[in-house]
Amino acid sequence: MNHYGAKELAESFRTVRKNTITIAQDIPEEKYNFRPAPNTRTVGELLAHISLAYNFQYQVHGQEHRSSLEGFDFSSLMQRLVAEEKVQRSKDRTIEVLQSSGEKWANWLEGLTDSFLGERVEMAAGMTRSRFEMILSVKEHEMHHRGQLMLIERMVGVVPHLTREMQTRLAAATGKS
Repeated sequence: MNHYGAKELAESFRTVRKNTITIAQDIPEEKYNFRPAPNTRTVGELLAHISLAYNFQYQVHGQEHRSSLEGFDFSSLMQRLVAEEKVQRSKDRTIEVLQSSGEKWANWLEGLTDSFLGERVEMAAGMTRSRFEMILSVKEHEMHHRGQLMLIERMVGVVPHLTREMQTRLAAATGKS
């Protein structure tokens, strides 16, 4: 049987974050204020959002070790995170925050036990989810936003690195350079 535990969670999250950081590096700093449509995040805000997204799961599981979300103050957390997203940062600072928050999260993930990941957390309307499912959502959330960033890259004239890498592999396979 294949086992996907804490080590694999951390490793896969690091891969996702590495790709996000590459996108952040590829987008020119003057495009960090680019807003693809009204009422959407700018590139800088979206990257900040990604760097902060683990906070909910970390607070629930890492700090408070909650077995239920009943009474959790979502409103205060969301207000704090939205305000933090709006802080103007340079490209270099944005990348530093992505790196440091990513390593903080991945390092925490590595120390989790199978029994912890298997614990159930009560949600609304009597539903429950395992901590594993909830914690995995951080990576899924980042991948969702990374897809948006790859589209934004094209909008600002940057070919995404994954596309460039695929084109290189295809050229090598067909003997074209």
